[in-house]
Amino acid sequence: MIPNFSFPARRLLPCALAVLAAATGLRAVDDLPDYQPRIHVTGVLRSCGNPQMGPLLKLWQAGFKRLQPDAQFTEDLKSSASGMYGLDMRTSDLALMGRPIFPYERYGVYERSWVYPAFIEIATGSAEALHKSPAYAIFVHRDNPLAQLSVRELDGIFGAERGGGWNALTWDTSVARTPKDDLRTWGQLGLQGEWASRPIHVYGPPGLGAGAITYFQSRVFGGAETWNERLREYADRSQMIADLARDLAGIAYAPIAYASAGVKALALSETRAGPYFSLTRENVANRSYPLHRAVYIYYTMDNVKTELTPTLGDPRVKEFLRYILSKQGQQDVAQEGSYLPLPAAVIREQLKKLDSTAIPPEHQFMED
Repeated sequence: MIPNFSFPARRLLPCALAVLAAATGLRAVDDLPDYQPRIHVTGVLRSCGNPQMGPLLKLWQAGFKRLQPDAQFTEDLKSSASGMYGLDMRTSDLALMGRPIFPYERYGVYERSWVYPAFIEIATGSAEALHKSPAYAIFVHRDNPLAQLSVRELDGIFGAERGGGWNALTWDTSVARTPKDDLRTWGQLGLQGEWASRPIHVYGPPGLGAGAITYFQSRVFGGAETWNERLREYADRSQMIADLARDLAGIAYAPIAYASAGVKALALSETRAGPYFSLTRENVANRSYPLHRAVYIYYTMDNVKTELTPTLGDPRVKEFLRYILSKQGQQDVAQEGSYLPLPAAVIREQLKKLDSTAIPPEHQFMED
């Protein structure tokens, strides 16, 4: 039960919760290693991309300069869509992206040097803040008796027959499926009585067009482009949820910030075997909630002659990324308050990628 705070206390409650969230995030990164400089960074590091990540970038820049005082920064943050353009045109060293890049966005770098642009996960997206790469909730009408779904079931509900899906620029046939995998009635999800034959009404945002695979498509469909043939598309998420609140048979995905009294969010799991997790800040931060998201920095591994560099990237860029993946860098994430620090296991994976000098397999293929 929420206490019956007085009016002044109610006004202070959001601030208190924000402070508590930041403190929780700081505790989560206490065991991460401190940043230890490997090289002395000079010159200017140029960033482009997602403006929502601007305040977080400023924290990283200030923290890095305290330890690397000769580093300089410029940024031109217009949108995630503009992020890869700066790398393609070599007017930027780092592209801040609130989403994974689309297949067609890979071509600018790939066609130049026959290697994909490199990327590092730098934070987990928000649990609830709009425009901060929030996790996706699965909403149904509040009177729907269903309480939970698996990612595989989401594919059956929202997806359709397909021959494969996009994994980077590779067509992956391992995610192909047939119409027998479709889930089109609530009875197929175990509901009984009047629900058994009731058709599922699927709601979602509009498609992005050819070559633009959304996070939902990558995570749920394996990178496929085919949707449930009865998908109802909404550019206005608030209107979508309002319509869902009037439709007993509806289901939709959207950030939890769009929740209303007429709908409820389901717990999710990877498989029907569970375990199931609700969309909470803690479950997004530790990545147990399946539809969490990440944010990224992309960079290039080649030089102005389109040759792969010995370190597979500008050493100054990699040094800045090592700071971001350090205890200090993830404390900056916690301080920002909307994005969430990376789990330690994910940081270890990113550092391993960052330190690797193995020639990328796609480049080896082109040389063979």
